[in-house]
This record gives sequence, structure tokens and C-alpha cells, in this order.
Amino acid sequence: MAPEKNSSDLVLLDFWVSPFGQRVRIALAEKSLPYEYVEEDLAGKSDRLLQSNPVHKKTPVLLHGGKPVNESLIIVQYLEEAFPDTPSLLPADPYARAQARFWADYVDKKVYDCGARLWKLKGEPQAQARAEMLEILKTLETELGDKEFFGGEHGFGFVDAAFAPFTSWFQSYEKLGEFKVAEVAPKIAAWADRVGKRESVAKSLYSPDKVYDFIGVLKKKYGIE
Repeated sequence: MAPEKNSSDLVLLDFWVSPFGQRVRIALAEKSLPYEYVEEDLAGKSDRLLQSNPVHKKTPVLLHGGKPVNESLIIVQYLEEAFPDTPSLLPADPYARAQARFWADYVDKKVYDCGARLWKLKGEPQAQARAEMLEILKTLETELGDKEFFGGEHGFGFVDAAFAPFTSWFQSYEKLGEFKVAEVAPKIAAWADRVGKRESVAKSLYSPDKVYDFIGVLKKKYGIE
């Protein structure tokens, strides 16, 4: 008989402002799973992190009974399977699950990279990143439609957990790209307000001002004026 999985030996190696780590924190909170949080210094990564994620050498890493699980969306899906008796972020219907995975993957591949180009680039390349960000937000708004959450009838779900951390970056994207989310994608802005009031999200994210200050630190580090 397989040993019962225990949530008491969950350890999260993370970095405070990481939207990828934050989505794992949100999932853990939604499932009421206790865990030990370990803050990593990305300028001097610990041996534990490097040994746990030797391929990418980055956070987040979830250790469960000492065994590492890497990549944030994979971690969230692992939690779904390892703790089936906790509230599910994925719907029961296979097609709906596939759609949720598709949109979470869309967020994963599009939002962070495009946002990073907004603060790293200038001139025409930055203008291209701005145009792309507006298109991303409009695309996500079309998928959200009139639903309260991306999970639809399922409620707050996988896509919401994946996308919610980026709401604290919206202010920075607006300042850098000179646009307003509420004007470009008003339904996304309203959704961001709703998810921001959810306990699992509110306790996992930092203020938009702290995120903007962090971007300023990155710009100085890389000599971007």
C-alpha cells in the first residue's frame, strides 16, 4: 500500500516578487496546504536550489518529502494530483481542463516576457512591446468575457491563479507603456480588482509600488536608463 501523502513536508524555494512563485503560493493557499517558505537570494543561489533545479537553476521549486518539482504550472498541477481531496483549481471535465491549461500556458508564454521588454527596451522596440501587451490583454479579455473568473462555472481556477500575480505588475506596465488597463481591457481591470480581494491572492502578492521599485532596481543593475 502506497504511503499517504503528507502536506506537512512541503517546502517552497521562492523569490518574493516572482509572479511564478506567487501562483504556487496562491494554489497552496486555495488548498489550505501548510508549507515552509524559503526565500532565495537570486544573486547567490543556494546549493539547495541548484541541486533541486540543476537544469534551469531558478525558482520556484517545490520540495515534497525532499523530492523537487520544478516550473510553476507543473507545480500547481502536481498539487492537484498529489492532494486530490483539496479544492481543485481545474474543472472535472477533460475538455474544460484542456482549455484551462491552454490559457494558463498562454499567460506563461506571453505576459512576463512582453512586460520585461517594456522596461528593457526603448524607442521602436518598446513601442512594439506595448502594442503586443495591448493585444495580449485584449485576447485575455475575450476569453474572460462576462465571467466572474476565468474558471467560469468552476469559479476561481487554474487560469486565475496563473494570471493573478501579474495584476500587481499592471501599474508598472501602464507607466512604462503609457496606457491604462481599464481603458484597453476594462473587463480584465475589473477581474483584477476581484481577484485582488481574494484572500489567497491578497496575502501572496506585493503592492504595485513595490513591484515598480523592484523594476527600478533591475534597470539600474542592467544599466538601463
